[in-house]
Amino acid sequence: MSPNPVSDLGSYLKEQRQQAQLSLRQVADRAGISNPYLSQIERGLKRPSAEILQAIAKGLAISAEQLYVHAGILDALPEGDAPVDTRQVIKNDPRLTDKQRKALIDVYDSYVGD
Repeated sequence: MSPNPVSDLGSYLKEQRQQAQLSLRQVADRAGISNPYLSQIERGLKRPSAEILQAIAKGLAISAEQLYVHAGILDALPEGDAPVDTRQVIKNDPRLTDKQRKALIDVYDSYVGD
């Protein structure tokens, strides 16, 4: 039997909150959601939307993508799969001009850094 992504998400959220040494109320305030709603999510009673997960991630200062994986919205990268080298993909795209490549890499770097 496969694990329930909602309860797994709740356990993960609670663990992250406790590691950050934040109360339920503090995370709820930071995320802009109600304290009871966050409690229900942590207990596996509610399944939050992607937008709510993003707000919670911001409140916990963690990756929204990790929450999406725990919620079953995204699939985790299989072990051993390397993340995509976005800069290299842009550089190798034959549809782009050199000027477009530079512009895209500059924009990408402005979001994720060097």
